[in-house]
Amino acid sequence: MTRQYIPFPRSEGLSSRQAHADLPDGTFERELGKEGFFGPATHMHHRHPPTGWTSWDGPLRPRAFDLAKINAEHASPWDAAEILFNAHVRLRLWRAPARMDHLARNGDGDELLFIHQGAGDIFCDYGRLAFRAGDYVVLPRSTMWRMECSAPVVALLIEATGSTFQLPDRGMVGKHAVFDPAVLETPKLDEAFRAQADESEWAVRIKRRNAISTVNYPFNPLDAVGWHGDLSPVRLNVEDIRPLMSHRYHLPPSAHTTFVANRFVICTFCPRPFETDPGALKVPFFHNNDDYDEVLFYHAGDFFSRDNIHAGMMTLHPCGFTHGPHPKALGNAFTPKKPATDEYAVMLDTRDALEIGAAASAVEWGDYAQSWRVKPA
Repeated sequence: MTRQYIPFPRSEGLSSRQAHADLPDGTFERELGKEGFFGPATHMHHRHPPTGWTSWDGPLRPRAFDLAKINAEHASPWDAAEILFNAHVRLRLWRAPARMDHLARNGDGDELLFIHQGAGDIFCDYGRLAFRAGDYVVLPRSTMWRMECSAPVVALLIEATGSTFQLPDRGMVGKHAVFDPAVLETPKLDEAFRAQADESEWAVRIKRRNAISTVNYPFNPLDAVGWHGDLSPVRLNVEDIRPLMSHRYHLPPSAHTTFVANRFVICTFCPRPFETDPGALKVPFFHNNDDYDEVLFYHAGDFFSRDNIHAGMMTLHPCGFTHGPHPKALGNAFTPKKPATDEYAVMLDTRDALEIGAAASAVEWGDYAQSWRVKPA
């Protein structure tokens, strides 16, 4: 038997005709949605902010971690600080050495590096790829690579365990929307790459089933003289992302999807003008994301929807509870004090519940769940 959702919206009581716009006076909108903003949804209208709780107890509480406090340098990406993980994704924070003395190879899935700080070069099977802060670097599964830093590097490592990073379907806006695939850069077999292919002994540390094996060579195995095909590392900088916008409607986070993998997505929030329609909501709307855990890493800028957040922090909103802007941001819901946002952030949405690693627990902001409380005047 084929099942389907109720095929048309119903309305009851006092409500708006359009989601996220022209709310009834004195009400607060809350979206109950399925499939991470892609599925059916209902918009409730409440007399009080849906995040107006007085206390929290239990594992579903919102969490925040100050990853900027993780200061240890790790010689290998496989020694990096474990932050969040489940069966389909693994997220680590890595303070890289100035120069890796071995090669790394991930046999568990594609690796996505987000460069939070620093600059340098990645040498891999395919050649040399320069990088800088704000870069995403996708390394296909089993790529051999190492890093040399020209400035101290802090990076997020996001593993698509057992799957592949792909670009989302842009639908009716076309494949050149958000970013043109032509801006993706691939490694070069240049003079710097040829110069590093020496005859000294090199070790390759291979991760498979989250265990490490080591293979030693009497030469540098990064010695390719050519390649052709449609499988390669790629680099994308957040400054090359041109976000979708609507001046009359606040677009959901799914509009900012950058990469997709099995049972999770990566989104990027970049500076953009605020909506100009006077009735349109200008801040993220209150919502229940009842199918996905939501993770946000704050990279740079002024994070207008959250109080007491700085670059290098990460928040985790487990699926199944209502969340949205902090009270100060809510005061600017329809009348922002500036014409545009000024922030860069990376979002990870996972279909399966995330476990919290020991490194994240050690730098947790324990009172984050109370940060929505309105302080007495």
